[in-house]
Amino acid sequence: MGTFAAWRTLDTWIESTSLPLTLTEVSTEVLDRNGKLLRAYPVDDGLWRLAVQPADVDPRYLDMLLRYEDKRFRAHAGVDPTALIRAAGQALWNGRAVSGGSTLTMQVARLLEDGTTGRWSGKLRQMRVALALERRLSKDEILTLYLTHAPYGGAAEGIRAATYSWFGKEPNRLTLAEAALLVALPQSPERRRPDRFPKAASKARDRVLARMQRQGLLSEEQAEAARRTPLPHHMAAFPRLAPHLADRVALRHPGQRQLRLTLDGAVQARMETLLAEAARNTGPHLSAALIAADHQTGEVLVMAGSPGYSDATRRGFVDMTQAIRSPGSTLKPLIYGLAFDQGLAHPETLIHDGPVNFAGYAPQNFDGEFRGDITVREALQLSLNIPVVKLTQELGPARVMASLRASGANPELPGGAPGLALSLGGLGISLQDMVQLYAGLAAGGQGPKLRLMQGEARQPAGRLTSPEAAWQVADILRGLPVPAGGRAGSIAYKTGTSYGHRDAWAIGWDGRHVIGVWMGRADGTPVPGIFGGDLAAPVLFEAFGRLKPALDPLPPPPPATLIVSSADLPPPLQRFRPRDAAFSETSDAPELIFPPDGARLMLEGADLTLKLRGGTAPFMVMANGLPVLTGQRRREFSLPSPGPGFSSLVIVDGAGRSGRVNLRID
Repeated sequence: MGTFAAWRTLDTWIESTSLPLTLTEVSTEVLDRNGKLLRAYPVDDGLWRLAVQPADVDPRYLDMLLRYEDKRFRAHAGVDPTALIRAAGQALWNGRAVSGGSTLTMQVARLLEDGTTGRWSGKLRQMRVALALERRLSKDEILTLYLTHAPYGGAAEGIRAATYSWFGKEPNRLTLAEAALLVALPQSPERRRPDRFPKAASKARDRVLARMQRQGLLSEEQAEAARRTPLPHHMAAFPRLAPHLADRVALRHPGQRQLRLTLDGAVQARMETLLAEAARNTGPHLSAALIAADHQTGEVLVMAGSPGYSDATRRGFVDMTQAIRSPGSTLKPLIYGLAFDQGLAHPETLIHDGPVNFAGYAPQNFDGEFRGDITVREALQLSLNIPVVKLTQELGPARVMASLRASGANPELPGGAPGLALSLGGLGISLQDMVQLYAGLAAGGQGPKLRLMQGEARQPAGRLTSPEAAWQVADILRGLPVPAGGRAGSIAYKTGTSYGHRDAWAIGWDGRHVIGVWMGRADGTPVPGIFGGDLAAPVLFEAFGRLKPALDPLPPPPPATLIVSSADLPPPLQRFRPRDAAFSETSDAPELIFPPDGARLMLEGADLTLKLRGGTAPFMVMANGLPVLTGQRRREFSLPSPGPGFSSLVIVDGAGRSGRVNLRID
């Protein structure tokens, strides 16, 4: 009866135990696409405490830990009477404490309450909490608490913080020497720190190795090899890759402890090194930024906002992937692509590069020279200003802005209304938005929206151009001269330099990836003598080399692409003329009398019938800027439907005169 009463009293004592909190705050972690740690943030008390499960830890370390600290961990109920009796006997025999009787669960109780170990009152409290923990938690949950809270010196708390601090890696693969040191450290984490007290750390590690050898866990050769392994000399810094992006996503997702990005940590590290090297070679105040993305999936693989997050001289804390800067000439490919789509020009169309004046706006080429008649291909490759302003005038600046926004970009206009100067960089835009724009061109005129977070749904951006126009732009840009060591024709790219030499750009793509590079000063101060071609282009080509071992080939032309010389182009495309001149009506010009301009037709898959009046045979028909019928001599004929939606039909006669109608097909 007395035994039962005593047991009932003990049971009530355990059940009534007030337990400490077991849901302790852990560090927010930003991970790459493969689960690799890019950046972690300390918890509120300044400690590094990373979430962990026993399955995340090297089994050999766990085996050593349990054999050294608590051999009967899986069997006892929180207190090990055998260990307590042994510890008490050794203390009486030796006159001092030789070994502890604490179980791993008792150590967890002490860690959770930050209690003492020497006083009997503290030890009794640990026993009570340990017994209560064992009733409410599984053995693996208790082991998880130990792996999360055990101290390892400095601000490192928990096994993952320890392995990053001392060995710069995750705890899933440890050497025997590393595992033994980590078993020994929590018993006296500050007095055994290998960076400050290497002798004490070495003795403690070797004691663990010796006991493991006696227990048959290690052979003599293994233990001796581990004893000869040098100790770490310093605590390593935690990874800090993509720090600007990590800050942004952590701020946007408060309370979320693991944030997985689309970035590739290994490639991110290589690109950050590249930026640091490039900035170091160009002066103490220059900053740089780089973004690499898969233009087929939209996944961003690299997002580097500066050459060094902590470099105050370069204002490295400013994320230049998000900064609004002038794009210089890097908008020109979009304008040429739109002009190709609208039937204003073809890569082999002749365009005059000479003095112009648009209501007081008289643009000049970068070098102040004029080249006369040249092809549109040459005008883009030479990045001439006057031809692209002519095309912008015909397209309309509002159309260019609408296309920019359709790509997913958010450009900023200093004056509010778009003007012709936007084609030369007269607006503000971020590097991320420029890479988004080029991803659309690289993906055939319509690409996906860029994605930064794993698990985000893939979404298409707006269409910029037709696949044919996008290919024509790429075909022109792949013909640019390449930096020393680059392979000609492998990358379609464009450079740009903003007004006053404040920004140097280079953006390009191959068959799978697009990379954008910006260089300049973060505070906007001019950098005399910098040019995108000289400064940013070599970094762009080197970035492709560090991204992957071989470039993906650029795609072949779409089937409908018109690939001819200037002389073989339809007459309206042989030489650029303003739209009203190219399509002005004369008494002898061909006229489409059916369908009339503005018509809305229900074809339901049937062919489109055309009826002509005037003009001189033979006739050519262009649909949406592409020839669809040539050599036609009849004035009533049919052609396949251009497809649902709005279409523009142009009829060109044998004398080069033309007529146009716009219609909608349902």
